[in-house]
Amino acid sequence: MTALNEAPTSSITLSGIAPGENPRLARVRARAAARESIRDARRDARATRRRRTPEELRAVVERGQAQLHASPGSPEADAEAVIAWAVREFGPWLAVASSMQDTVLSHLVAQQLPFVDVLFGDTGYHFAETLGTRGAVDIELDVNVVDVRPELTVAEQDAAYGPRLHDRDPEACCAMRKVAPMKQALQGYEAWATGVRRSETAARANAPLITWDERNGVVKINPIAAWSDEQVADYAARHGLVVNPLLADGYPSVGCEPCTARPLPGQDARSGRWAGRDKDECGLHV
Repeated sequence: MTALNEAPTSSITLSGIAPGENPRLARVRARAAARESIRDARRDARATRRRRTPEELRAVVERGQAQLHASPGSPEADAEAVIAWAVREFGPWLAVASSMQDTVLSHLVAQQLPFVDVLFGDTGYHFAETLGTRGAVDIELDVNVVDVRPELTVAEQDAAYGPRLHDRDPEACCAMRKVAPMKQALQGYEAWATGVRRSETAARANAPLITWDERNGVVKINPIAAWSDEQVADYAARHGLVVNPLLADGYPSVGCEPCTARPLPGQDARSGRWAGRDKDECGLHV
């Protein structure tokens, strides 16, 4: 897989800059050229090997759990070790999921798999700040952003199911605009890395590093499952990463605009998601 594990573009030389050319623009252009080249190479690599069966992938999960999960006398693997294992096991068949709340996981994976596919669920209901973060990621990080969109536009959904379905039946809206499109997108991969963390909700408290995702038929990897909010923020600050500006505006958890509010004082970070409802997951991680 040497052709697919090139050095990150932070090491791309700019010797070809023309006199008077803006260095930042040159880096953006170099990154775009590298992204296109590696994207084509990954497409070719996937074409040379069939996608493994669920039975084969479940066996991979068992091996990974034995290697990386905590056991008597052996601590749980850290995020970098989990990602290294995933890159070795899946290479071009690995994707990263990102809500564009922050770019920590995308950056972590891109350090070991430059221009990894980052799946962004473009629901049609995002804050402008989230879409701006998505655009910045495409320019600033060594990743390939893949917009995952629902079958219906917002207008088409309104016509078929009535306006503001998210208010009347948020489960149905999430199923159509998030869960189903992501399931379809994941059929092109063997594994996805997510930013699920145990500190986020009670339902996520026991999130494993590696598991079999029965709903989507892929291996699910949670490299930063053990990280705290402080660790995420510290990593982003140390590496100068793009973060969604809403995080500094009272939104510790960012989802679709109609369904996201600022939590009240003393409430947990995800209480602003589907505020006032007995719901704190869209369905992707349950």
